[in-house]
Amino acid sequence: MSRIVHKFTRTVPQWQPRVTPVDLQEASEEQLDALSVTPSNTKVSAYVLTLAHDVESLKVRSPLFNAIMYDPGGMSRAERELGAIGASMVNRCIYCAAVHADRHAKLEKDTAVTDELFAKGEKADLSPRNRAIFDFARKLSESPVAADEADMANLREAGLNDEEILDLILSTSLFGWANRLMHVLGDPVREEVSA
Repeated sequence: MSRIVHKFTRTVPQWQPRVTPVDLQEASEEQLDALSVTPSNTKVSAYVLTLAHDVESLKVRSPLFNAIMYDPGGMSRAERELGAIGASMVNRCIYCAAVHADRHAKLEKDTAVTDELFAKGEKADLSPRNRAIFDFARKLSESPVAADEADMANLREAGLNDEEILDLILSTSLFGWANRLMHVLGDPVREEVSA
């Protein structure tokens, strides 16, 4: 038996699509071409197979995702993950928050930041740089037009340069979009273990 998940955790739940994913054995040439680039260039997930129903969007989405989250330069990978976590928490995307919290913890080889975020939310005790990144990601996700020059000044004061700020804007915005797709197309579920 499965149950929909509503609590933030680093334990990544399964994602159960509401739309039947594309079957790779029955995929068109266009779909296979769009699926040749996957997020993080790893396996083809049920989510990506669901997105394959809209080939034109998927052709753009995966390379864009990879460029924003994995290209060298700018913010560190862990900091990009922190931006994704901030957006996912605001948008209540349990699946994305778990995936990116797990990645953040693995990249940092430490769970302290994600433990603190999931225990205390916006009141988490974070380093000044992490605080600036998380607060900006949260504010940008809640209301993009509310992010202003004062927020830019806070980021610069915390040590972020313009390239890093651009990475933060892009990673946070990407997850504003991704979270909404996840919500519409499926649900995070955990298998219940019977006693």
